[in-house]
Amino acid sequence: MRLTILVVCILTQLSSIYGQTSLKDINLQHGKYEVGFQHYTVIDSTRTYRIRNDYNNQLISRPVPISIWYPANIQNGVSKQLTVLDYLEVLKEEEEWKDLPNAWLLDWFPYLWNTPQNKAHLSESVTAFSNTSFSEGKFPVVVYAASYQASSIENFALFEYLASNGYVVISSPSRGTDTRWLEGGTAKDMETQSRDVELLLKELYSYENSNPNKIALMGFSFGGLSNAITAMKNKNIRAIVSLDGTERYNYPVLEKSPYFSLDRLDIPYIHFAQKEIPKAVLTSDKIPAELNYKFQLYDSITYSDAHSYRFHDLSHSYFSSYGVLFANRDKRQDKSDAKIMVSYKLLAEHTLQFLNATLKNDEKAKTFIENSPEENGFNESLISKKMKKSLDKPFDYKNFNDLAFSQDYQDLIPLYQKTKAKHPTLELKEGMLNTLGLHLSFNPSTKKQGIHVLLLAVHIYPKSANLYDSLAEVYLYKKDIQNAITNFKKSLELNPNNENALLKLKQLKD
Repeated sequence: MRLTILVVCILTQLSSIYGQTSLKDINLQHGKYEVGFQHYTVIDSTRTYRIRNDYNNQLISRPVPISIWYPANIQNGVSKQLTVLDYLEVLKEEEEWKDLPNAWLLDWFPYLWNTPQNKAHLSESVTAFSNTSFSEGKFPVVVYAASYQASSIENFALFEYLASNGYVVISSPSRGTDTRWLEGGTAKDMETQSRDVELLLKELYSYENSNPNKIALMGFSFGGLSNAITAMKNKNIRAIVSLDGTERYNYPVLEKSPYFSLDRLDIPYIHFAQKEIPKAVLTSDKIPAELNYKFQLYDSITYSDAHSYRFHDLSHSYFSSYGVLFANRDKRQDKSDAKIMVSYKLLAEHTLQFLNATLKNDEKAKTFIENSPEENGFNESLISKKMKKSLDKPFDYKNFNDLAFSQDYQDLIPLYQKTKAKHPTLELKEGMLNTLGLHLSFNPSTKKQGIHVLLLAVHIYPKSANLYDSLAEVYLYKKDIQNAITNFKKSLELNPNNENALLKLKQLKD
């Protein structure tokens, strides 16, 4: 009866036992907010899609299911506390088996397994409620990319924990370009998921309680690839959280993206990795031994503060709520349920600390993230870490323009002199200054700012006839005739063949 799908995993579990866990035993200490949950579908009319299970050629606009968790106000008699089964109803819809009887759930989908322990999970209450309103305020946002062909709710326990601590978490399933199925973890799959993540970024603007200026990306497994590419494309992202992300295991796929650029990955990055894979498992499952130690993205990052943690009691599957609750245990390498749950809790807590440090600028959280695990009270047998600090990016004309903009283009010559002393390689090219000065000058609301830019330009390039000609034109546009004449004359001194200056001076005399 079980539905067969292609699952890309780091490990296959050939020898397994059933886990015995519960949400209560994970023991996450939730924050001060109640948690609301909504699930709905938006339509991306720019892409086509086919429902695979219909077995026809009918195309529809691409449906993108969305799950969102948020700080909420609970309404007595209206809000309903959800159960694990409610989340699995979302799974059915995203897997395009909405009408599947619930009695078949654990038999039908891979990774759930019909065991007494898993049946007991279905009735467990979760933290989230339906039919709630947003708590008052603006909350930072976590946009989640699911693992290979996985559901938007695969990490619901972590999402609820973050929402209870003042975050909005928004997620969509990992699905293929043309149908539900991915191609096998290809660059095309990665780009499709990245585009879905970008749709979620757009969706955030429909929630007035989300803060679009404080966004982190988080992804598990395959979702780590698409998040890295999304951050390289979108400069509004403030941080990345990778839950044993595949950017560590399949770096060549990352490099195939036309958007790949390490220079553009310049935000804080944290990667939580699985335990070291035993040699016997590497051999029997034909896994490259280098996966235990090689991490090309981390090694290549230059302009990000990068943190790499290893959880010594977590195999790959247990970086998701699904894995902790439903996955069969691999006797060859998995630790006890108790150790798995302790480590999953630590994973959630470290994720929160990193988000608090990067999105909320919390000083205690910053210290926590900068510390070693031992300094934070954790034994090195449980968790280990390496970290490297970002190098300063070269200071260029865009950075200078940001400084100039911040002071409304006033006092530009002293600003340039001070900045040049600090960054000797800074070069403000003549053409850039000329274009910017004219662009600002012909805008009625920024005329003065434009003149300041051109005055800086002639300070740097005092022998440029063209710059003095532009400055004269701007003064003429302002009807400042005397300054226009002065600068046209200066332009002619530098270039006696400047026909524009000759013509304008003749017109001004007439």
